[in-house]
Amino acid sequence: MTDGDDRSLSESIKGRLQDGVQQSVFRDRGLLDPDAVIDEDRIVGRDQQLEDIITYLRPALQGNRPPNMLLYGPSGTGKSLIINAVCEQVVELAEAQGDRFGVIQINCQTIKSHDRAVYRLVENTATTAGVEVGVPESGVSTDRKLNRLYALLSEEFDSVIIILDEVDLLVGRQRDPNDEPAYSKLLYQLSRASQLGRIDGHVSVAALTNDPRFMEDLDGRAESSFNPQDVVFSDYDANQLQAILDRRRDAYQDGVLEAGIIPLSAAFAAQDHGDARKAIDLFRKAGEIANRRGEERVREDHVRDAQQEAERDRTLTQMQGLSTQKKLSLYATAIVPVYAERNLNAIPSTVAYRVYQYLTERLETDKKSRDSYLRYMTEAETYNFITSEKRGRGYGSGVHKEYTFVDDPAVVAETLRTDFRLEEINGEDELLRSVVNAQIAEFFDGD
Repeated sequence: MTDGDDRSLSESIKGRLQDGVQQSVFRDRGLLDPDAVIDEDRIVGRDQQLEDIITYLRPALQGNRPPNMLLYGPSGTGKSLIINAVCEQVVELAEAQGDRFGVIQINCQTIKSHDRAVYRLVENTATTAGVEVGVPESGVSTDRKLNRLYALLSEEFDSVIIILDEVDLLVGRQRDPNDEPAYSKLLYQLSRASQLGRIDGHVSVAALTNDPRFMEDLDGRAESSFNPQDVVFSDYDANQLQAILDRRRDAYQDGVLEAGIIPLSAAFAAQDHGDARKAIDLFRKAGEIANRRGEERVREDHVRDAQQEAERDRTLTQMQGLSTQKKLSLYATAIVPVYAERNLNAIPSTVAYRVYQYLTERLETDKKSRDSYLRYMTEAETYNFITSEKRGRGYGSGVHKEYTFVDDPAVVAETLRTDFRLEEINGEDELLRSVVNAQIAEFFDGD
C-alpha cells in the first residue's frame, strides 16, 4: 500500500467517523446511562426516599456521623440513583465548608470473597483520595488490607459513607450452611471500626439490596452493630416510567422522537416489574438502532426491535450454561409454536418430544428418553424459561403436559440456534415446518 493509499484510507475512516457523530439522533447519550448521576429535577416518584436520605446524610455537614442505612427494593427502582445524587451534593457542600467527605462505593455482584471486597474498598478509597493503594491484592492477610483501609479513611477524610451495592450477593466461600456470609462479617467490621477507635473520623455504611429479608441472615453481632435506618423502594408504575423518560428526552436531538416512543418504552418496562433501568435501556437502544440504520428519526418499530434484542440478550445469558441436550430439548419445544399452522394455546409435550427425536436424528446426536426430556423441561421451568400444566385429552386418552414460554418462543429459538450444534440446521425452515405440522396433525387428528 502506498503513502497515498494510506492517506486516502485515513481520510475515509475519519470522514465516516465524523458522519456518524454529525448524523446521530443523540444530543447527550450520557443522560441515558442508567448509572448516571442526575439532577434532582430529573428524579421521579421518589420524593419520600429522597427526603429520608437527605435527612440521614445531613449530620455529615454538621460534624456528626450519619446513621447506617439499608436501602431495599426490586432492581431498577432508584436505590443507587437517589443515594448517589444526594452524596454528590454532600461532597460539594462539605468541600465548600472545608470538610473532607468521601463516598466509597463497590458493587458486590462480581466480588467472590470477603478478602476481595476489602481490597476493592482499599483500592476505591485510594483512588478517591488520589493516593497509592499501599497494599498488594494478594500475598498479604485480609487484616493487613483492613488496616490499610482504616488508615486511608482516617488520613484522607473527616467523614465517609461506604456504599455496598447488591450487598446480598457478597456471600463468600461458605463451606458449611451455618457459616457466616461474607457480607455479615464486612458489615460488622465497617460499622464497628469507629466505635473501636480503628478510624479517627466518622464512617457510615449504606447497604443496597433487592432482598427485603436481608437482615434476617445477618449474624447477631453484625445486626446489632449495623442497626440501619430502612429506606424502602417500590416498583415504578407505567406513568412514573413515562415521566422518567420524558425528563431525559433532551438526550435526543430536537424533533427526532416520534410521539409513541416514550409510552411504548415505558409500557414494555412496566410489564417487567416497573424497572426504570430497563425503560432507560430500551429508550437508548431504540436510538442506537436508528443510528445503526442511518435513520434520522426514532420510531416505534425501533423500540420493538430494541425490546426483542433485550429479550434475546437476556435469554442468551440465561441459557449459555445449559448442556447441548437441554438446549436441544428447549429448541424443539420452542419451534412448535413458531412453525405451527394451527393456533396453539400451549405446546403439547408429546409433539415437542417427537420434534426433539427428529432433531437428534438429523444432528446425529444422542437421543434421550421421554423421561429425560420431561426432566430437562422441568428444570427449564425452575429457570423461568417456561410454565407447564397437566391436561387430559378425554376419557381413556391419558394426561400430558403442555408448555408455554415466558419469553417469545421465536426469540428463544433464534437464540438457541447460535449453539454450535444447532447451526447445522440453519436454512432448513421449510423442512422443520413440515416436521412440526406433521406431528401436530398426528397428535390432534390421529386415532
